[in-house]
Amino acid sequence: MSNRRNWLKQIGLGAIGLSITPFETFANPLAENHISQNLDNSPILLRSNENPYGPSPLARVAMQKSINSSNRYGWNLSDELIALIATKNNVSNSNILLGAGSTEILDLVLQYTALQKGNFILAETTFNYWTFPSEKLGLKKITVPLTADKKHDLTAMLKAIDSDTKMIYICNPNNPTGTICDYEALVSFVKEASKNAIVFIDEAYLDFTKEKSLSSLAIENKNLIITKTFSKMYGLAGARVGYAVAAASTIEELSALKSSPNLSVTVVSTNAAIASLNDTKFIEQVKAANEEVKKYTVEQLSKLNLTCIPSHSNFIYFSLDNYKKDFFKQLENHNIQGTKIYEENGKWTRITIGTMKEMQRFIEAIK
Repeated sequence: MSNRRNWLKQIGLGAIGLSITPFETFANPLAENHISQNLDNSPILLRSNENPYGPSPLARVAMQKSINSSNRYGWNLSDELIALIATKNNVSNSNILLGAGSTEILDLVLQYTALQKGNFILAETTFNYWTFPSEKLGLKKITVPLTADKKHDLTAMLKAIDSDTKMIYICNPNNPTGTICDYEALVSFVKEASKNAIVFIDEAYLDFTKEKSLSSLAIENKNLIITKTFSKMYGLAGARVGYAVAAASTIEELSALKSSPNLSVTVVSTNAAIASLNDTKFIEQVKAANEEVKKYTVEQLSKLNLTCIPSHSNFIYFSLDNYKKDFFKQLENHNIQGTKIYEENGKWTRITIGTMKEMQRFIEAIK
């Protein structure tokens, strides 16, 4: 009986939490007393480029309401989300494939590429965790250095293509550098490179810019695949919702590698994504806050004589060459989680842009 009573207490506490926790945050989701920051001894998470303000108010309501329907498969919901995504990207439903975050799409394209064997090309340094299984899949990874100003060297990447190249990956804006490719230069690159291989453009952070997506080009080019995510701007990193935009024939081929296409995203997460697409006010607030806090952080880092790369994202890439203390020890001492050294030459590291309070604490920690 005692176990049952404890279980009931837990259920009761959970129900209470669900009923009152969102009340404060729904009114102003960007308030500094946000639920994720209300514990003074909790770590400040500045490592994974997450949205520090959480999901939008509409998404939170949608997730709570949809919990009880999680006993059913989300076939119809998936269709609804695909239709909304297609409209947002000015493409057809047949041009969209859902994934549990864009990482699942990345894994899927890696498998798809491996069917043909050969090599794939990406920048050094860029987002590369998805490439770790490549050798086991029989693929050779070829890296091309960034330019001196930390941008993709599109010319060098074109030159690196050979008869065995099956795919070229470009993260735009690039993670971890925050740099972005010139739109016209990227369009020209895609036109040329896609003659010989798949060009895979990761637009996880494009929502933080005013740049155009390459989605419109993908529907006519079977060798162009775009991936996008709800993890960053929409604050759904833990919910795992992403998608690919590609020609209908390419979507069919990718779908054939999945046992249940478009069903890897949960009912709760699908409802959250649907609601997020309808919460334009929240997106505007996040964009504005990100720009304001980014400007503050860059200014403060510059005062510490730390060189920053201009960022088109929700993180900052900067050099520790002139930093005299143990940067990572300073973070650890102040319960702040950062990343690592990405490039030894210049001691380049990355920090996620949190809330203003979080970044003020970050600057105080490293002074």
